[in-house]
Amino acid sequence: MTSGLINGIWVFVQIIIGYNLVLPVVLYLLYALKGKAKAKKGAGAEYDYAIIVTAYEQTDHLAAVVASIQKLKYSNYIVYIVADKCDVSNLKFKDEKVVVLRPPETLGSNTRSHFYAINHFERAHDLLTIIDSDNLVDPNYLNELNKFFDQGFLAVQVVRAAKNLNTTYACLDASRDMYYHFYDGEVLFRLGSSATLAGSGMAFKTILYRECLEYLDVSGAGFDKVLQKEIVSRGYRIAFAEKAIVYDEKTAQSDQLVKQRARWINTWFRYFKFGFSLVGQGVAKGSWNRFLFGLVLLRPPLFIFLLLSLLFMAVNLWVSMIAVVVWVIAFLCFVGGFMIALNHANPDKAIYHALWGIPKFIFFQVLSLMKVRRANQLSVATKHSYSEASNDSKEQ
Repeated sequence: MTSGLINGIWVFVQIIIGYNLVLPVVLYLLYALKGKAKAKKGAGAEYDYAIIVTAYEQTDHLAAVVASIQKLKYSNYIVYIVADKCDVSNLKFKDEKVVVLRPPETLGSNTRSHFYAINHFERAHDLLTIIDSDNLVDPNYLNELNKFFDQGFLAVQVVRAAKNLNTTYACLDASRDMYYHFYDGEVLFRLGSSATLAGSGMAFKTILYRECLEYLDVSGAGFDKVLQKEIVSRGYRIAFAEKAIVYDEKTAQSDQLVKQRARWINTWFRYFKFGFSLVGQGVAKGSWNRFLFGLVLLRPPLFIFLLLSLLFMAVNLWVSMIAVVVWVIAFLCFVGGFMIALNHANPDKAIYHALWGIPKFIFFQVLSLMKVRRANQLSVATKHSYSEASNDSKEQ
């Protein structure tokens, strides 16, 4: 009896981890069967946007992000730069649509910065979109967002494409984003669920954002996890705008990678419990949106379930060769699913060439795991030192 119970637990634990290898391919097959979504025509309204750009300590990239915003093929917006703990003496913009806000006290939080901007709006904006200080926006960014607000969606996530591919780490960081954008964005949304939020390149009805977060003080990383849970638990779907693009600075150096991933892993451990709540709501309310979204939130970070899967497969060399074969098939499914996501994104060849560096990339994420407990004390924001030139020497 005891032996049977132990075997049952062993099989159950393997299934809980192993299904993450297969789930992307299952979702892709459902996505492929569903066929391409028909484009819907909107009302063509030019909504009033607040573009909130948050900066913490660093202002080096702000001139570039503002310049990209000024190239938008759109006119009805105001940019609010929240320069938290920043020297703003050099932040001079002649454009009346650019408002620089310097909080008198350090906020140290994304949501506090967002609400500082909201409380200083020059007019009541219909919509707000959140941009990081190192992002650049595509000229059609707001026009593409409008297509989804025209259809009645209240929240939209866009594609965060790579601004730099100057190191192996940056390329692998970009490939990771392509994987998540495809499965957690386009595929989930096409299947009737919601796209996951990515921290920037997000847009919302202002009233919804306030309703979800105004009375919650979210400290540390992860406000997007809290926000997406609040939105989906209210019964709304988060749309995915695959043609709306922000260009995001990818992590180019190992020390940046370790600190950034430590915060992200810390965030997953803090908030994965939301998945149980949403799965439960999905079953109780018969909501496919809540159920599937909650299931995805329960998935550990890629490197964690990949390493655990390798460990379980290795153990089975002494336990069950049939299980080893099953694990090999599951790994092949994952690799196939990963390549499907990359091919869908049609990436730069540098990204394919960088795939050999995956073991080293995973190693630094294991180091990040060791720093999880003090992740939010390491840094509030990732400090980038991007160079146009190829700089693989910095990885050493």
